Order: sequence, then structure tokens, then C-alpha cells
Amino acid sequence: MSPSFPSSVAASAALTAVPRDALRRQIDAAWRTPEPECVPPLVSAARVDDALQARIGELARRLVTGLRSKRVRSSGVDALMKEFSLSSQEGVALMCLAEALLRVPDRATADRLIRDKLSGGDWRAHIGQSPSLFVNAATWGLLITGRLVSTSSEEGLASALTRLLARGGEPLIRKGMDLAMRMLGEQFVTGRTIDEALDRGRSAEKRGYRYSFDMLGEAAMTAADAERYYRSYEEAIRAIGQGSAGRGVVDGNGISVKLSALHPRYVWAQRERVVDELLPRMKALCLLARQYDIGLSIDAEEADRLDISLDLLQALAHDAALAGWNGLGFVVQAYQKRAPFVLDWIVGLARASGRRLMVRLVKGAYWDAEIKRAQMDGMAGYPVYTRKVYTDVSYLACARRLLGARDVIYPQFASHNAHTLAAVFHMAGDDYLPGDYEFQCLHGMGEPLYDQLVGDPALRRLVRIYAPVGSHETLLAYLVRRLLENGANSSFVNRIVDENVPVEALIADPVAEAAPLAGAPHPRIPLPGELYGAGRANSTGIDLASEPVRERIAAALAASRSAPAAAGPLLAAP
Repeated sequence: MSPSFPSSVAASAALTAVPRDALRRQIDAAWRTPEPECVPPLVSAARVDDALQARIGELARRLVTGLRSKRVRSSGVDALMKEFSLSSQEGVALMCLAEALLRVPDRATADRLIRDKLSGGDWRAHIGQSPSLFVNAATWGLLITGRLVSTSSEEGLASALTRLLARGGEPLIRKGMDLAMRMLGEQFVTGRTIDEALDRGRSAEKRGYRYSFDMLGEAAMTAADAERYYRSYEEAIRAIGQGSAGRGVVDGNGISVKLSALHPRYVWAQRERVVDELLPRMKALCLLARQYDIGLSIDAEEADRLDISLDLLQALAHDAALAGWNGLGFVVQAYQKRAPFVLDWIVGLARASGRRLMVRLVKGAYWDAEIKRAQMDGMAGYPVYTRKVYTDVSYLACARRLLGARDVIYPQFASHNAHTLAAVFHMAGDDYLPGDYEFQCLHGMGEPLYDQLVGDPALRRLVRIYAPVGSHETLLAYLVRRLLENGANSSFVNRIVDENVPVEALIADPVAEAAPLAGAPHPRIPLPGELYGAGRANSTGIDLASEPVRERIAAALAASRSAPAAAGPLLAAP
């Protein structure tokens, strides 16, 4: 049991006035558990018998074969991300350039950035390597521009045309990259406004899809930002609700809300203020969603925001004004070591509050940032798994937890991995009924895979598309996460279009792969304390985002205040 503090002490340490229950403390205890301790139990929880595994493999093979026949002939963004993967210098250069150009305010800096990123790339090696005309044209442009921007004078340029391009190279590429970002936006964003997104989504709805719309924008920096995002959510809920026309939280479209967009101080250190100011806003949005009977899910963000998100979920679940509405949802990231315990707590919350909660299970989109932040802060361990296969195993173990609590949980399984889809499909059993569970995918990434479910009466399940809505200017943070997800060479989305990756590798059972590893961390990702190798130890940080750590500090400070202090000269008086 956690210690109890006076309210003033609890507030100053960003602690709750009432001590946490056992399940919440278990969540915190699992935050940075060493992988050799936490992975083997997940392997056991995710393992299925041979007969079921055979059925999973058969469906996964069928899905991969159908998907590959569509995406291997891809053009545009798919082909570009395949050719310039993040394992190549050129892919990293393009990623840096695309991400940075959206933030560069002036043309001169943008031109210098283009010169820096393009001049060192071996663009010639990529010419003719892709069947896509789009990619080959882009490669020629990068080769020419790379040549141009790496030339410090005109002496090496062979013709007047080249000299002309040299003078106009960076501005042309600047405009081209702006256009490329807009093209990528078309790939990943459903519409610039909620009305446009609803209109574009109607054809997919007729085929059986449903939507959860996300109004792009996160990490409000000011109260004005938060107010603007709140109004956009409010407007979106009204539009979605009117379009859903009373179909309910399952059969109708819904909305996903990022709490960081609704408060500029959405951090653990401002817990009291956030609860006082953000909870009423969330309640107002939930009441509006309840009025239209649509689903509203609290989106997942960085690991150190989880505690405060759970506090808000708990308050909303127990709010009598929201009674009778089963549209309240929460997103859980399987790559977090706390995920199984978070699910246990949410199941308990659903039973205690007497409502069925919607839970979207995702693998997680902030992995790079979580790893780097733990290293920078000198933490004892990582909040996420260092091997992707461990995340896949965790996802299956968590899926079983959700499927076992369908009386109080409406599971929503979000994945673009064919084996994961097939495993959930068969673990759920053959007696599917609408409202039992659903699959989810990202707009612009998952439809070719899930078309095979939606379009086949024997396999049909409800599939909901997570559909971002926003302008070119609000795209940055979401776009970078999608580019990382597409470009990583371990990503299923990336590997499916690579003909050199055999089908067997794409449908491999992660449990069988993870079991012999016994939770061994990734050999190239040392613990934060060992980041610099044998040369020196990394500086050790204090995990202030952890409530038990803050409790210990608060207790030590309280003890020091109660102890009498005496001061006197070091030398005796003469």
C-alpha cells in the first residue's frame, strides 16, 4: 500500500490524495521491467496449440498472397518508401529533409538544408531499381540536384542548362518537397476538413468499413491552441453524429481524441491542474458523443503520460452523467511493458463502473522516442521492448486478455500484420456476431489487407479505419510516425512489397521466434546506463514520472522537515 500524505504534500509531488490500489501500483512496477523477466510469461500467454497454429498460418498465408499480389505492383508512396528505406543513407536523408522542411521558416535555410542532405547521397545506385516510373523520375531528380548542390562553383558544370539548374536547384527542390509532403498527406490523411473526410469515406462505408476520425493536432503549446483543437473536436463530433444517424457506437463512425491537444500542460508534473481543467473539457466532449451515441476513444501517447490518462478515464467511467453510454474508449500500446497490467486494470474499471468500455489495442508508434528519451534521461531500463518480435508476442497475449473479457470490453484490434490479424481472428473463435469485436487499420496503409476480410462473406468482420483529418500544416507529427512505420526494414508494411522476403518469413509465428530468445534484449540496444560501453557509465537519472519514486522523495522530504536541525560554528569559541 502506498503511503498517505497531507493534501499539500501530495499536490506538491503531483500525487493523488487517495493512495493507489494494488492494480495501479502493479502497472507502475512493470514500467521498466527487464525483458528476461517480463517476456517469458508473455510467450506462455500467447502460445496456442498446434491445430490452431496451423489454421492461423493458413489464413495468414492466404492474406499475404492476396496482399502481395496487389502491393508488389505498387507505385507512388509505397514504391518510394521501398526504394529509399530507412536502412539506406539516401532514405535517412529524405526522411530528415521531409520532416525538417515542414518546420523551416525561411527559404535560405531551406536551401542550405537541401544542399546538406542531398549532396552526399548515392542517388545513381537507385536509378532503374524500381519498376515505378514515379520513383525513377524522383531518383533522376535527386541525382541531378545532388550533383548541383554539391558543386561549390560553376566550373564543374558542363552546360548552360546545368548552370541554369544550379541557380534554380534548391528552390525547385524546395517546391518539389512541399509538393511531395502534400502527396504523402493525400496518402495518409482522409480530408482537410471533417466534412470532406466524411464525404470521401462514404464509398468505403458502403463496402462495409467504419471510421474513427482523428483531428490532426497534438501537443498544444498555448491555451489558444487547446481551445482551437477543442472546437475542432466539438465540430467533428456533431458532424460524425449527424452522419451516423443513430446507428450506435459499433455500427456508426466515431472519433479519437488526443489529450495533449486539449491542454498545454498535459504532463505528470501538472496533474492537479490538468485534472481540474481538462476533465471538464473531456466530459463535455463525451456528453456530446453520448448525445449522438457515437464512440469516443482516448488516444495513446508517450509512456510518461499514461498515469494521468488512466486517471481521466477512471473519472469519466464513473461519471453518472455518462451512464448508459458504451462509447467511452481507450487505446493501449502493446509495446509498453505495462500493457497487460493496464488491460487488467481497465477490465476491473469496466466491471466496477457497470459499463462496457471500448479498448483499441495497437502496437505503438513512439518507439524511437521512448528509446532515446530513456537513454537521455539515464533511466534504469526501457518502457518498451527492444525487439519487435517481443511487441508482436505482447500483442497476442494482450489480445487474449481482451477476448476473455468481452462481456465488459469491446475489443478493437489495430494491426497491419497478416499473422497478427489471422491469430486474433482464430483466437476469437468461429461464433462471431456484430458487436463481438472489430479490427482497425490506418487510412492509406491497411485497406489492401482488410479488403480481403470485408469483401469475403466467409471472413467478414467489422473493420474500422483510423482516419486523420487536417491540413498540410497540421500533418507533421502524424506524418513522421507513418514514414517511420513504413520505412523501417522490420515493418510488415515495408517487407510485404519486397519480393526478396519470402512468404514464410512474413507469416512466421512470433511466439516460436521469441521463445528461444528467453527475453534477451536486442544486442545493439544497450541499457541506458551502458550506452557508452566500457568507456564510461551514462549519468543516472531519477524517474520522476513514476509515482512511487515521487512518493519516496516526498517521504524523505517530510522526514527531513520533522527532524530538528541545529546549526553552530565548526570551531569552538576561544
